[in-house]
Amino acid sequence: MNVLMIAPGYPGEMPYFCRGLAQHGAKVYGLSDVPEADLPALARQHLSGYLRVPNLTDEDAVVRAVVAGVGSHRIERVVCLWEPGVVLAAKLRDALGAPGMRVAQAVTFRNKDVMKQKVAAAGIRTARHASATTVAQVRDAAREIGYPVIVKPIAGAGSMDTVKASTEAELERALAQVKSYDEVNVEEFITGEEFTYDTICIDGRIVYENVCYYRPNPLVARSTEWISPQTIALRDLSPKDVKAGIALGHEVLRALEFGTGFTHMEWFYTSRGEVVFGEIAARPPGAHTVDLMNFVGDVDLFAGYAEADLKGTFSVSTERRYNAANIFKRAQGQGRIRRVEGLESIMARFGEHIVHMDLLPVGAERRNWIQTLVSDGYVTVRHPDLQACYEISDAVGTDLQLYAN
Repeated sequence: MNVLMIAPGYPGEMPYFCRGLAQHGAKVYGLSDVPEADLPALARQHLSGYLRVPNLTDEDAVVRAVVAGVGSHRIERVVCLWEPGVVLAAKLRDALGAPGMRVAQAVTFRNKDVMKQKVAAAGIRTARHASATTVAQVRDAAREIGYPVIVKPIAGAGSMDTVKASTEAELERALAQVKSYDEVNVEEFITGEEFTYDTICIDGRIVYENVCYYRPNPLVARSTEWISPQTIALRDLSPKDVKAGIALGHEVLRALEFGTGFTHMEWFYTSRGEVVFGEIAARPPGAHTVDLMNFVGDVDLFAGYAEADLKGTFSVSTERRYNAANIFKRAQGQGRIRRVEGLESIMARFGEHIVHMDLLPVGAERRNWIQTLVSDGYVTVRHPDLQACYEISDAVGTDLQLYAN
């Protein structure tokens, strides 16, 4: 089967999906705007061909280049697991006659206002919201919805450039952070715990599901530098709040008529026991969350997704054996990493429960913690007991420190 994969080298998880597709028999042809030599080795090893275009964001030009490059050859799947390329993938399917999500549905998954309109029309509780293309419209929407509000890019990913405003004065400051966007979404601020609901589906049937818990919620994590944010994949999906979120996810997937592939949904559970839809994407979760899901059951969901997409089957175990957490670290100070403290102690105390570690080495330049959740590295821990997983994660957050200057 000939598969066209958009951006096989980025984000960092994409080479593993590329490998999974090849392992299940696909001839994977990569499409991106970087030199082939710059792709990660794992991606290059599993590509059967590669087309470089000047700019992936020029969608019409990309479609023309791909159609010309493919010629008389048949492309049987167009795969995009990267948020900005979801609509491009749909346009390529139309042009190449490949099955899968079409443009109108792809726009629903990318445009937060259209998405929430469709979800709300199905009777699902979602935050009150409005789209805005001018500063005046943002102000009007905030007054109509009522403070506090959230302002975010209409087609953003995660909590990037998402700001909260509790007053008109705060709104004016928030506008400065999103002024580079042509359109934003203004929505009701929901007070509650924030979770994910992640799935792999085949023709609308859920074959794998996962729930993660954000500690603290992403808006706090993205606005407070000293915090070591945690994403925790939960072993037990039976508690009342988790079950309510899963039921919500099922309703959303039905409302949006999702077919085959990975999805990543975010939702809230309030102190009143209410579940509220946040948003959903037609892609896997980022920030190494698929790795977390793999550690929950000692499985390979990169290959499991490929099997589902290419063959319409899913043979990966769904047993949940552990809670697994990513703890993202942010160095104190600016410049280059100069020292790491507490690592030996952490390993001595919890080494058997630490399954992965990827910290910036001494001498490396700090990353921009606002632009990337992964920040200056992360540690992955797992434990069958949730409270023990929390305690180990908190110790990694407080006792392991990176310093820069």
